[in-house]
Amino acid sequence: MGENKQRMLAGEWYLPDDDELLADTVRRAELCAAFNAAETAPPAERRKILEQLIGELGEDVRIRPPFRCDFGTYISIGAGTFINFGAVFLDAAPITIGRDVQIGPNVQLLTPTHEMDAERRRAGWEKGVPVTIGDNVWLGGGVIVCPGVTIGADTVVGAGAVVTKDLPAGVLAVGNPARVVREL
Repeated sequence: MGENKQRMLAGEWYLPDDDELLADTVRRAELCAAFNAAETAPPAERRKILEQLIGELGEDVRIRPPFRCDFGTYISIGAGTFINFGAVFLDAAPITIGRDVQIGPNVQLLTPTHEMDAERRRAGWEKGVPVTIGDNVWLGGGVIVCPGVTIGADTVVGAGAVVTKDLPAGVLAVGNPARVVREL
């Protein structure tokens, strides 16, 4: 494994356009394309593609195409989870999704963050900060979860919310930025 990829996996600043990471991107692009094209294929055939793409895939996970990710190998999805159309998971750092999670259409889970310094940002530096979604969470349609966020078990995030900070277990959060409006 090259130094740049090691930096990425360690959560340090790295340049995403290196040859090793680009090769991983080609692999991911081919598997995402195969999965998205297999929309009408039997579930077992779609599952075989997902098993090659996703790092850890629990039993009875259902993902509706189209689905997009950066690498796939840094994603863990717990058993019984449902992911609706148009999901985008940018996994430059681990994305961990618990069991029995419901993810609405067009949800984005984003781990990359970019430099605030204009010169380093222009040069392409980024780093990944993990995203963690607890068991039995429901993310409504169009939710965006920003880098470094953890959402506690049994929490519901309303459609269109932008989650910029951790959310505790068992709450309803809505808005941009998402804020807790009540306990569940």
